[in-house]
Amino acid sequence: MEIFDGIVAQLALALGASWCAGINLYATIAVLGLMAHYVPGFDLPPDLAVLASPWVIVPACFMYCVEFFADKIPAVDSAWDTVHTFIRVPAGAALAAAALGDVPPELQIGAAIIGGTLALGSHTTKATARVAAHGSGTSAVVSPAASLVEDGLVIGTVAMIAANPAIALLLTVLMIIGAGFLMYFLWAIARKVFRTLTGRGTVDAHSLPPPPPPAIPA
Repeated sequence: MEIFDGIVAQLALALGASWCAGINLYATIAVLGLMAHYVPGFDLPPDLAVLASPWVIVPACFMYCVEFFADKIPAVDSAWDTVHTFIRVPAGAALAAAALGDVPPELQIGAAIIGGTLALGSHTTKATARVAAHGSGTSAVVSPAASLVEDGLVIGTVAMIAANPAIALLLTVLMIIGAGFLMYFLWAIARKVFRTLTGRGTVDAHSLPPPPPPAIPA
């Protein structure tokens, strides 16, 4: 049973941290580091122990504050997300690889691939949803609200890794499924708008064949 619990804890840390890093990297790092300090019984793997250093926690908290305000401004958050494509994804891969602890290199590489993919998926979902909100004309309301929800999900999921890894893992899986449905929904809307703008999917009345002549009664 202890072995099973250990595996669940490792998976929750590896998958949860990498997925959350794609949404808000600085909140993920800050919460992990603070938990290592203040949550009894929660120990980071040796390769992630550096996150508990004040030299990591303080800059992570500062950058989280910067992102907290940048994410609420529609004119800024898309540019912020674009730049962080090159930060969140590699960080998600590194977190997933380091979360496994002392394992063979091939397992760490596999974890890095999965972690980077998860971080890319959550980052892409976030960025795409924000672009869609900007196009709807409601970004002044939607962007701040979405940002608060994202921050709550990230902080709650990462905190749950220490409190209950199984629930943290379940939350991560549910977020992945939810992101898949959201991307499908946004893709369907984008296709519909594209077809409307380009005239595809509509029938030109002039291209229809002429109706058949009326039947002559016998």
